[in-house]
Amino acid sequence: MTKLAILADRRLIQITGPDWRSFLQGLITQNVETLDDGAVAYGALLTPQGRLLFDMFIWAETGGAVLDVAAEGREALIARLSMYRLRSKVAITAKEGGVFARFGDDAANPLAGWRTDPRLAALGWRAIGEAAPAGANIEPASLEAYHAHRIGLGVPDLVRDGLADKAYAVEADLDLLNGVDFAKGCFVGQETTSRMKRRGQLKTRLCRLSFDGSAPPPGAEVLCAEAPDAAVLRAGEVLSGCDGQALALMRLDRAFGRHLSIEGRAAYLAPTDWLVPALTPPPGEAI
Repeated sequence: MTKLAILADRRLIQITGPDWRSFLQGLITQNVETLDDGAVAYGALLTPQGRLLFDMFIWAETGGAVLDVAAEGREALIARLSMYRLRSKVAITAKEGGVFARFGDDAANPLAGWRTDPRLAALGWRAIGEAAPAGANIEPASLEAYHAHRIGLGVPDLVRDGLADKAYAVEADLDLLNGVDFAKGCFVGQETTSRMKRRGQLKTRLCRLSFDGSAPPPGAEVLCAEAPDAAVLRAGEVLSGCDGQALALMRLDRAFGRHLSIEGRAAYLAPTDWLVPALTPPPGEAI
């Protein structure tokens, strides 16, 4: 059965005015000039040095856009966008309404008012508004159930995973989740982001780990060793998790062919299918 969750950790921002497309186009990682009215895309606003600040879903509409953003960062994002506004003819305001996600085994069926999650189709569908669009055979689900679904697919959440001002867009896999348009031209932090992508092989990426038992706390170290009784090295850091799985920022040179552990428990690199092609293990070692 399809599950529906109210994403209470998300809020909305309204951007209106004749310059809304050109205004966002020069700031965020996504191309909004080619975004049709009624469509939704995923992108981020970075620091000038290329680190993640805010992520957002951009819902294009006639005369403007609605941004679906993290609740705890909405006011800060409004302030940041207002700082960049200068002479652009745009208005930036908080907007009432909720954010909803539909996911599960039957979630492939399209329904009016829903849009496929632009990051990854397997995440399901997304909607915004005063209430969730109607649909048959939909079972209510908790916010935690939705985030367990997200973690199971290896998809980050900037706030829950503590990635803001900590990781670069490519390290957090936004390049693989339709979050960066490398052909669009300039945006804040573009130089660093493009350079990291061109080099091809990263030292660090966000990966899913599997283990037995409950999730370790955020910030727990992922350790590695050549053999069970060998000296250990730091291989990464847990960001968020649920029973049996977690997302971690991993040093890829220490992630393959090693014995991984978290707080004394064995852990295993378990990247989801969409991430595997981007991981490059050392010669002779498999993922």
